[in-house]
Amino acid sequence: MGARQRLAPRAARQGGLVLLALLIALMLMSIALAGALDVWSLQRHREQEKELLFAGNQYRLAILRYYRVGRAYPASVDDLLDDTRFPVPMHHLRRAYPDPITGKNDWVFMMWGDRFYGVFSRSEAATIKRAGFPRQYQDFEGEETYAGWKFVYLAPGLRNTPPNAVPAAPGKTGGAPALSGFDGGYLPGQRPSSSR
Repeated sequence: MGARQRLAPRAARQGGLVLLALLIALMLMSIALAGALDVWSLQRHREQEKELLFAGNQYRLAILRYYRVGRAYPASVDDLLDDTRFPVPMHHLRRAYPDPITGKNDWVFMMWGDRFYGVFSRSEAATIKRAGFPRQYQDFEGEETYAGWKFVYLAPGLRNTPPNAVPAAPGKTGGAPALSGFDGGYLPGQRPSSSR
């Protein structure tokens, strides 16, 4: 009986050490997993920034093309999707791209009267990229939020912001352009003829 009593505390101590080692390993694994999640989140954020630069540039280029063929800014994204000013409709924009940062079709429009010359993100989230932009976006240098990344096309001779330009939120009647898939927007071909 004496030998058994001496072995019992020893086995209990060894079991306790194994449990302690497992807890330490579990803690280290959770720290490593948290670090991996942070890296993944940062990478995802960088991808969203690249998508924002792509989508914003698509709008900017579509506005440029629309202006070049008719010397007027578009009144809606529908005009960019299906430009019916000519006998053969033109398509300056492939589709109405959502804002990659918000994940919604909630761009803010740079309005000049009842027409728009640019878009920007509604997001006030902090940017990761603050330098090293392409030449056409050198104004983005140092911007701290995505709302500062304004994708605009100003026609030659209009290199300053138009005097009556105001940002407009989609979905409001009167000043905001109709957008396919946006609140208050119209699908291409369904816009009332009185608004053309």
